[in-house]
This record gives sequence, C-alpha cells and structure tokens, in this order.
Amino acid sequence: MPAPHGPRRAQIAFSDSAAKQLGTITSEAELHALDRALVVISVDPEAGELLPGDGSGPRLRQYIDDIERVRLVYWVTALKTVVVVAFIEV
Repeated sequence: MPAPHGPRRAQIAFSDSAAKQLGTITSEAELHALDRALVVISVDPEAGELLPGDGSGPRLRQYIDDIERVRLVYWVTALKTVVVVAFIEV
C-alpha cells in the first residue's frame, strides 16, 4: 500500500532581484536558514503577515523568522500555487 501524500506545497519562483540576492549568499548557515524559511512558506503561503498597500498591485506578505534571522517579502498568485519571493534578507 503506497504511503499517503501530505498536503501539496506551493511552488516558489524568484523575481530577478531576489535571484541576484540569492546569488550573493555564500554561507552554508545562511543557505540553510533561507531553505527553512522557504519550506515554511511553501507549506503555508499565508504564514507571513500582510504588508500595508493600496490594493493596486499584488498583496505583499512578509515572513520573518527571528530565530534563523531571515526575512522574505513575497506575494501569492491568485491560484495560491506559486509563491514569488520579492526580497530576501539573511
């Protein structure tokens, strides 16, 4: 009997600016911390708090992990299947 599958995770795509930020991370510890934060938002895209906005663009969310010292700013598509990371701070 096959093992049951867990909930579907959101796919994560990086904006060009986030990809550049990702390219500057060289520390193994920082990469590990970022990976953990990405897992959190892929499992629960609404884990972060909504940032104030005027509603004219995508609703930006911010996920902060104070223990790992990671901050991600991202938005979730209408189908809630893709999380696009707009800013990475490790």
